[in-house]
Amino acid sequence: MTQVTKKDDQEHLENLLRRFNRKVQQSGALTTARRRMYHEKPQSRTQRRQAALARQERKKAKIRKMYLGR
Repeated sequence: MTQVTKKDDQEHLENLLRRFNRKVQQSGALTTARRRMYHEKPQSRTQRRQAALARQERKKAKIRKMYLGR
């Protein structure tokens, strides 16, 4: 989904960028690219919960080390 925007004669760069951005937004290419970039495999509820608990433990350990001065 490549958007080709050519500059017209006597057209300012700002107008060209505005036209290009409008075409990209209307085509939805940017939203699909962002959605694909952050796609995650589906996980079970227990796996998500375990991952969240592990993140919390790492955060607590980091805070403990900070208070101990290490």
